[in-house]
Amino acid sequence: MTELETSTTSKRREFRNINAFKDLPGYRLPLAGLVSILHRISGALMFLLLPFIIWMFDASVSSEISFRRFLNVFEQGFGMFPGWMVKLVVLALIWAYLHHLIAGLRHLWMDINHAVSKEFGRNSAAVTLGLSVSLTLLLGAKLFGAY
Repeated sequence: MTELETSTTSKRREFRNINAFKDLPGYRLPLAGLVSILHRISGALMFLLLPFIIWMFDASVSSEISFRRFLNVFEQGFGMFPGWMVKLVVLALIWAYLHHLIAGLRHLWMDINHAVSKEFGRNSAAVTLGLSVSLTLLLGAKLFGAY
């Protein structure tokens, strides 16, 4: 490039030392990036709550008495946790499972079909978020007794 061309083009802002409090709040993350971060969060949430998941499975299939105790946890609570808080944790697990599943299928679809474009990434991320949130709301309504 000549000196004339470089002087007419505007320089992009360079980030050498990023200040997390000043620079990051103004950064707009693309929808596909948000889905990617939520995919990791949902996987970590399922991993961290794995002992609770195993307890729920064990309590629900061991015997009729343990199944009644399992159902009672959702109504009366568990220790110092009230029943509505247990339901919120289960709702978070429902969201984590659904989001992780749908985002994983999205990644498999992109890998199989080599669909790596900005438009497809944005559209599939919107579908992933829409499906996971709507299915979570539907199952959450059932969990909280709306139908």
